[in-house]
Amino acid sequence: MEPQVAELKRTMEDTLCPFGFEVYPFQVAWYNALLPPTFHLPLPGPTLAFLVLSTPAMFDRALKPFLQSCRLQQLIDPVDQCVAYHLGRVRENLPELQIEVIADYEVHPNRRPKILAQTAAHVAGAAYYYQRKDVEADPWGDQHISGVCIHPRYGGWFAIRGVVLLPGIEVPDLTPTKPLDCVPKRADRITLLEGFNFHWRDWTYRDAVTPQERYSEEQKAYFSTPPAQRLAFLGLAQPSEDPSSTSPELPFTTLRPKKPQNPSRAQGWLSPSVSPPASPSP
Repeated sequence: MEPQVAELKRTMEDTLCPFGFEVYPFQVAWYNALLPPTFHLPLPGPTLAFLVLSTPAMFDRALKPFLQSCRLQQLIDPVDQCVAYHLGRVRENLPELQIEVIADYEVHPNRRPKILAQTAAHVAGAAYYYQRKDVEADPWGDQHISGVCIHPRYGGWFAIRGVVLLPGIEVPDLTPTKPLDCVPKRADRITLLEGFNFHWRDWTYRDAVTPQERYSEEQKAYFSTPPAQRLAFLGLAQPSEDPSSTSPELPFTTLRPKKPQNPSRAQGWLSPSVSPPASPSP
């Protein structure tokens, strides 16, 4: 890995990894090469980018402390605002750089996603994006089958959170890292895609590989609880109406249109003709 990339990756890891995130570098050109121009990132091909994902540890290390610290502030989407807070710290720790963050849920006015998260995860070598085209002589006929990313250590127990772009930093000699094909057998790929598309509520598709770590029972219960009841589930006070209440400043947390689903929320295509599916919790 180029020294400049290694140094930036180390800074980002020092900022994010203690809170349950992982980062993976890639070139914009690798991403754009898999997609038609409509979906391209409008930057020179050698531009450096980082894929950011959350591991099962993020719930205890980042989300719960964030909710505790912001319990007196009205939160719109606690998970996304928690992620935004931590990605904002990347900007703070690299003040000399121009940084653009695209969260997994962001869309253009026409509702087209700004980033195809699973494609980005695949080209960054973070997780393998399994799609219908990866199953020879598939059995699904006219059924729509959405793809899903699988992480070699966490299986499906992770979430893609976004991409950090570094305009002006070009790394033409960065070597691509292929994602590990951890579900190589046809039968296992069929089981994975059927589990994800038809039985995602039972969580079992996430065990396509034996994970080093899964979501805790508390974390699964939190994401299965209606959003309005989640703070109460964790035993936290409801947001206060008192305008004098204070809490940590949150970056880019304005109201947003309803987001499409993501990572292991399942957003993104390597085949952009396939529409993004509705899918399970983070």
